[in-house]
Amino acid sequence: MKKIIFLLVLMISFTSCNSSKNVVTRKSRTTKTTNRTATASKNISSKEIKNIIDYAQTFEGTRYKYGGTTKRGMDCSGLVVTAFSKENVTLPRTTGDLSTRGDWIDVKDVQEGDLLFFATSKNNRSVNHVGIVTNSRPGYVEFIHSTTSRGVITSKLSERYWYLAYVQARRVM
Repeated sequence: MKKIIFLLVLMISFTSCNSSKNVVTRKSRTTKTTNRTATASKNISSKEIKNIIDYAQTFEGTRYKYGGTTKRGMDCSGLVVTAFSKENVTLPRTTGDLSTRGDWIDVKDVQEGDLLFFATSKNNRSVNHVGIVTNSRPGYVEFIHSTTSRGVITSKLSERYWYLAYVQARRVM
């Protein structure tokens, strides 16, 4: 009897310990909260967007490392924060915080430099992955991101896995 009670208490404590923050995404507009280092600028030029994407692409092939922000290892939000910091755009460090910044945009309207958010956990639609749009035209979206299995890579939103995991797009610039 004591073993059964002990196992029940143990199971309850493990199931109640959820270290990941659940993020509820809504298709509502939020205010732009992107900060530039010295000046607050609402718009970022296409040259700066190109610089952000080019810098992100220099990390292509970098292995995945949780919390990483360097060539030695990088996670998905680390890639985003590092790439944008190249142009002095300060963004929150976590995917959950990133998913509430900027303006929600329809996937049909994404442009280079926008962020795509995904829910990759089974049976859970909470945002836990982010990528930067590198190429966009009607019906075609390409993005760079850091995966646990292959590190920093470029993928297409039309790939079945990413298409099914897609949650939202946001413009932070």
